[in-house]
Amino acid sequence: MDSTIEQVLIDAAANARLKAYAPYSKFRVGAALLLPDGQIVAGCNVENASYGLAICAERSAICTAVTMGHREFEAIAVAASPLASPCGACRQFIVEFGKDIEVVCFDSEDRGQIRRWTSGELLPESFEFGQPGAK
Repeated sequence: MDSTIEQVLIDAAANARLKAYAPYSKFRVGAALLLPDGQIVAGCNVENASYGLAICAERSAICTAVTMGHREFEAIAVAASPLASPCGACRQFIVEFGKDIEVVCFDSEDRGQIRRWTSGELLPESFEFGQPGAK
């Protein structure tokens, strides 16, 4: 991914993090998806008093993009502080849309801390249902 595009994606994830609803954990996370046409779709984590009902930023962004009619993603940036990689559920959610999606995680308070993987590297033995054309 071009460094200018990556920076725009990182900025979008950092801005989404500012909108997170995290009154319980105080752990705010933002995510931004890069679509093939260059559009960016953002999401943030939203907690709930019934903890299991919380949604992570990555899944929030993907659900928004799917609602908009998108099914292909080039990359996703994840902003947290400290730096954190996607949880297991989010890894499975991301890889559902491809094993070559670039995943960029960074510390939004110290942008020098950054890690990069592909979705397949983060979840090498992902679950696949086996329906042809399901993706």
